[in-house]
Amino acid sequence: MIFALAVACVLLGSISAAAQEETKIGTGAVLRGLDRLNGQVIDVEMPNASVKRFWDIRVQLEECRYPAEDPAADAYAFMEIYENDKDDPVFYGWMIASSPALNPLEHPRYDIWVIRCKTERGSVSTELE
Repeated sequence: MIFALAVACVLLGSISAAAQEETKIGTGAVLRGLDRLNGQVIDVEMPNASVKRFWDIRVQLEECRYPAEDPAADAYAFMEIYENDKDDPVFYGWMIASSPALNPLEHPRYDIWVIRCKTERGSVSTELE
């Protein structure tokens, strides 16, 4: 019984360690925005540690990371999104390009999601274009 429990602990520990992938920090990100009211879609390129205003929102991109082994596989962007000039963010956290619904911006009018990271060599695509 104790041996089985020890084996289970070792297996669970190795699974969680394998689930973490090594990432690299990109130079910025490409975000896509949707205004649901008029159907307007825009792509916005942002460098890390920058702020851009569009529509009635302000997006602050802290950094974009991508998998070291396969840069085109995914993108992870840490962002803060504010409505108008309010002090409390409507979104604060990581967005994942391959799973935009995992941690979405919950806003009645606007959708924002990360498309890809930018690197010194240009954009690292995470979608078929």
